[in-house]
Amino acid sequence: MKLVVGLGNPGPEYAGTRHNLGFVVLAELATKTGIRLCETRFKGLFGKGRWASEAVALLEPMTFMNLSGRSVNAARCELDVMPRDVVVIYDDVDFPLGTVRVAERGSDGGHKGVRSILDEMETDEFARVRVGIGRPAPRGDVVEWVLGRFEEHELMARDQAVERAVEAVETIVRRGTTAAMNQFNRR
Repeated sequence: MKLVVGLGNPGPEYAGTRHNLGFVVLAELATKTGIRLCETRFKGLFGKGRWASEAVALLEPMTFMNLSGRSVNAARCELDVMPRDVVVIYDDVDFPLGTVRVAERGSDGGHKGVRSILDEMETDEFARVRVGIGRPAPRGDVVEWVLGRFEEHELMARDQAVERAVEAVETIVRRGTTAAMNQFNRR
């Protein structure tokens, strides 16, 4: 089974913000797979089903970004999912808007949601689908940037990135993380 997690912050005040891009990708995955996020489990919204001939669970932590690891690790442990079968989707300021990159392990890169997952799971051996949101203008506040909403001129690039992130997750599920890295990290 693959456990696919989209990171974000719960609540209407965070809807549409750059930091909730993981939630947006997960919602698109739910639509594409037909897996409904209709259960409240693991301190989040949860659903499971089959996709690409694989058992897949989707999780949207409702713990707020900085405590995401509590939700992810609870699901991973109860579902008996190996860390390498966890896929985490999140926003990344280190890549330009619209960029999608896949990694099979690594550091948190300054992302507090990923840091929480690393701390709770005690391993870095989980797949990541990083969706670029770019950085604020020089001297701009990074926290304000990630908690800000996309500008009108950014929406097309955001939507294309969401579509590519869904494709990246599908590649991980069907063919593995290495295949997804080879496909998505070259563009």
